[in-house]
Amino acid sequence: MKKGLWLIIIVAVIGLLVLWGVKKYNTLVGMDQDVQNAWAKVESAYQRRTDLIPNLVNTVKGYASHERETLEGVINARAKASQVQIDPTNITAEQFAEFQNAQTGLSSALSRLLVTVERYPDLKANQNFLELQSQLEGTENRIKVERDRFNDTVKGFNTFVKRVPNNIVAALFNFDVKDFFESAPGAEEAPVVEF
Repeated sequence: MKKGLWLIIIVAVIGLLVLWGVKKYNTLVGMDQDVQNAWAKVESAYQRRTDLIPNLVNTVKGYASHERETLEGVINARAKASQVQIDPTNITAEQFAEFQNAQTGLSSALSRLLVTVERYPDLKANQNFLELQSQLEGTENRIKVERDRFNDTVKGFNTFVKRVPNNIVAALFNFDVKDFFESAPGAEEAPVVEF
């Protein structure tokens, strides 16, 4: 009788451990999907910006066609930024850095374009340009919001993955911590605008 009781206890303990592990695994899967969803929203916000750029460039081109270098810089930066693709199921630090560098380059090119626009009072008053500029500003705000939400989601995931005993299940099923969005080098310094 004692042997049978011990066997039942052992089976019950193993069963509870398996159920606990399944619950933790399912939580990790759900949180990983939240990170991927947050990343998709970041990419969507960046895509909106990328989609607006040709209209902005064409509007400026009509007024300032001799500003060729600035316009080509924006077009090239847009092309480079749209070529960088990241697999949301396996975001590596290198991919993340490449993506951030491409987006920083595009932001820099857009800043130079907007400084160039200051030299053209007729363009600044053009309704098409004002609308595009407003949409671009709204898009930049959306990008910031989505990056912040992504970082919040990553923080929750990373905290869960690092806590004991969750870290045991995470290690068993290869759930690693995710990288955060970080500001570009030099972002702490205010840009210099010269006319």
